[in-house]
Amino acid sequence: MPGLGTSFGRGGATTAQQDLANADCILIEGSSMAEAHPVGFRWVMKAKERGATIIHVDPRFSRTSALANIWVPIRAGSDITFLGGIIHHVIENELFFRDYVVHYTNASCILRDDYGDPEDNADGYFSGWNENRRAYEMESWQYKGEGLSYPERDLTLQDPQCVFQKLKRHFARYTPKMVEKVCGVPPALFQKVADTLVRASGPDKTAAICYAVGWTQHSKGVQIIRTASILQLLLGNIGRPGGGILALRGHASIQGSTDIPTLYDILPGYLAMPQGGDEETLQKYLDAHTPKTGLWSNTPAYFISLLKAYYGKSATGENDFGYDWLPKITADHSFFEYLYDMADGKMEGMFLIGQNSAVGAPNTRLQRRS
Repeated sequence: MPGLGTSFGRGGATTAQQDLANADCILIEGSSMAEAHPVGFRWVMKAKERGATIIHVDPRFSRTSALANIWVPIRAGSDITFLGGIIHHVIENELFFRDYVVHYTNASCILRDDYGDPEDNADGYFSGWNENRRAYEMESWQYKGEGLSYPERDLTLQDPQCVFQKLKRHFARYTPKMVEKVCGVPPALFQKVADTLVRASGPDKTAAICYAVGWTQHSKGVQIIRTASILQLLLGNIGRPGGGILALRGHASIQGSTDIPTLYDILPGYLAMPQGGDEETLQKYLDAHTPKTGLWSNTPAYFISLLKAYYGKSATGENDFGYDWLPKITADHSFFEYLYDMADGKMEGMFLIGQNSAVGAPNTRLQRRS
């Protein structure tokens, strides 16, 4: 989950469902939690019994909406604008948790002078866009100072090159009028949601956000989740009881496919499956998958622990902890590639267990024809 990974260093929920009982407000968006996660929803009801306000943002009125204090009908796909409007409200009215933002986020860090955002460049791109590669070169995105560990900072948040000021300018466009135009949410209802979240956040209160595939399955799902992360950091709702962002997952589908895992290219704990050819040795695998910073800089420890769990006493340093015994990926073995192989006559049959792909998966016409 790149949205959470970019924000917090690891792409997983920042809280557990049980902790929702400690929240003073819970915003559920991109999910009908009462229907899709009924067991976990009990903790939302526990919070409501304590006096918490439950907000459900969803195009349709569902059982979750019926149990919420506030239901916000919204146009499908307009979540970034809705969340961006709340961010604009929080920043413009200085309602953010200042001590938290200054000391526990990168808002005070000063960016390099050659960094530019779309407002600076007037072309819709951030600095570093390479038209030939159709990708960003992120050298100019670094902080001033001595790398990530010792960046220059402005604790007043006034320096025009500090992250906070760049953020403020970027979200200046997300006015209540824009929210109404894009999302179809009346200004009064939008204001009610924004005020409720702010009142439930601060030194002695916390609010949580819950989402599911109603966000992640959008083409811009990463950006929606990233926007929610920014909002929660501004309000000081990360790393505190009752706060956080809860990614609601299905045991047999999304979470199960990564944790058990059932996906062909992932090992337990989100570790990548070794590739044949380029990663024939343990050291080559670790070199390819170990970043220099963040939690994943501990990939060698995670991976070797997994090998020891698999092979027990037979996993030793002399035999690379049994790395050679692991299967290696040699091609794209994903579900769609199987379909293409079937359509091309390369595969004669398939066992489908726990799914009806001809109804519930993309391109059902191709699936039926295959």
